[in-house]
Amino acid sequence: MKIVAADIIVSSPDRNFVTLKITTDEGITGLGDATLNGRELSVASYLRDHVAPLLMGRDAHRIEDTWQFLYRSAYWRRGPVTMAAIAAVDVALWDILAKAAGMPLYQLLGGASRTGIMAYGHASGRDLPELFDSIRQHLDEGFRSIRVQTSVPGINAVYGVAAQPSSTGQRYDYEPAQRTPLPAEEDWDTRAYLRHLPSVFEAVRNEFGPELPLLHDGHHRMTPIQAAKLGKALEPYDLFWLEDCTPAENQEALRLVRQHTTTPLAIGEVFNTVWDYQTLIREQLIDYVRSAVTHTGGITAMRKLLDFAAQYQIKSGIHGPTDISPVGMAAALHLDLAIHNFGIQEYMKHTPLANEVFRQSFTFTDGYLHPGDQPGLGVELDEEAAARFPYEPAYLPFNRLKDGTVHDW
Repeated sequence: MKIVAADIIVSSPDRNFVTLKITTDEGITGLGDATLNGRELSVASYLRDHVAPLLMGRDAHRIEDTWQFLYRSAYWRRGPVTMAAIAAVDVALWDILAKAAGMPLYQLLGGASRTGIMAYGHASGRDLPELFDSIRQHLDEGFRSIRVQTSVPGINAVYGVAAQPSSTGQRYDYEPAQRTPLPAEEDWDTRAYLRHLPSVFEAVRNEFGPELPLLHDGHHRMTPIQAAKLGKALEPYDLFWLEDCTPAENQEALRLVRQHTTTPLAIGEVFNTVWDYQTLIREQLIDYVRSAVTHTGGITAMRKLLDFAAQYQIKSGIHGPTDISPVGMAAALHLDLAIHNFGIQEYMKHTPLANEVFRQSFTFTDGYLHPGDQPGLGVELDEEAAARFPYEPAYLPFNRLKDGTVHDW
């Protein structure tokens, strides 16, 4: 079964997505997600100008060989653009293979290890009443695990708080890249954040009790000692995890955090290869792997990464915001269902426009996701609908401290 076409479709149904469609000489097509939020056209160009010509005539069954070829033949390895492009090819080929076999992808990965995939939702608020309302809304929608993000007194705009206005004056829902000519500037004060956050979790626990799994995302904004301080302060509130407490490019920094807190740690949504995790996994400095299938070389690479993590009792927590397209989300769900060391799946619901472009079979019921049992990924691209939503430049915000220093957002 030979590859005869590789088309790159860029569409913007509420936000930008890059989709790779591979077609074989038997007429079977496969989809892969190549979206890199805020840098989408770089991956589209990489695929169109450099990868697609290399795929023509290749055997679509040879997934591992194609992965290694694309990774090693470029010479310049790793990086978010390269790995997102490889991921798109990899997922599209798995989609083709499963369709040819006439079964859902998870069956080719060893079959289901569970009946459903526990997902967490994203609650936020500018104050406690608004936060409590958001938590109740998510519980009503069926979520049984909740990420909690909150505004901080003295800070104008904080990552992950949906109700606060953005620089465009619109609601800041689902952390979209904002459609502005330049990235929006936001402010940050770590000490104010560290003072405020423990009281928020105390209030949430008092209101919703000890059983509800609670998560929080630090979004890379703390130094190791600040992260250790926060993890220690949050221990009484029994978090499911504290995510991205510090920039983890310096893997050894997590040793300091680990020495001072037993709060479980989730790291890695900005990572893109297993090499980024070597120290973190081998020394058991984290509890959950946060990488996305879309950004980490696809199903082939993520399966190997999570098998490595399983040796150290580290579980999955695959990245799943709305800048991962439904194609990338479906790929994550098939992997979630098959692996043994599944932990939890991030889930943000895509908008009606996105669901018009990407027709999906995965379901969300009583707090659990399932990829469905259609052959392949279970996602089809409506190319006519996609063509109605052309690409629009968009950027994620960035932070500055009070003295003007650029800081991690």
